[in-house]
Amino acid sequence: MSKISRRHFVGSTGAGLAAAAAVPLRGQDKPSAASAVPRTTVKFKVNGADQSLEIEDRWTLVEVLRDHIGLTGTKIGCDRSECGACTVLVDGKTISSCIALAVFADGHEVTTIEGLSDDERLHPVQQAFVDAGGFQCGICTPGQVMSAKALLDENPHPSDDEIREWMAGNLCRCTGYYKILESVRTAADRSRA
Repeated sequence: MSKISRRHFVGSTGAGLAAAAAVPLRGQDKPSAASAVPRTTVKFKVNGADQSLEIEDRWTLVEVLRDHIGLTGTKIGCDRSECGACTVLVDGKTISSCIALAVFADGHEVTTIEGLSDDERLHPVQQAFVDAGGFQCGICTPGQVMSAKALLDENPHPSDDEIREWMAGNLCRCTGYYKILESVRTAADRSRA
């Protein structure tokens, strides 16, 4: 009985699979027009600037924002709409840009974290997160700030329970949430002054 090592088995099996994948099936020598990915030209505003892009219909909004417009402030955390790191505003409403197809932004206005500040001055919600220490590593912070802005736009004087409920879709692995609550409360208090 011949002894075959695991390394030899994996190496020879992998080479065979790679060779089989490289051989085209009969009638599939060239990609057909039907297999081409559909593309659409979309026109929308991002942070007040008009954008017109030809995009693949399957691209998500976060992909277009980060990879094709260069706005990398919006983060990709879970890629499943569970963590809130990719939260942006579309026509003033929060959405998870990791699951929203970019083609649906056509004709709408998108606001990202970069669109909140006024030149060198931070938006009051951004400043409150800095002053109250509502961030640590920064991955969730853009989504937290965008959600807090949407809350304060809708309800400028929320209770702590209303803040907790609104921000529940934004996960943070660093701060334990108290500083985030304090940041939103600070922004709300400053808007009263």
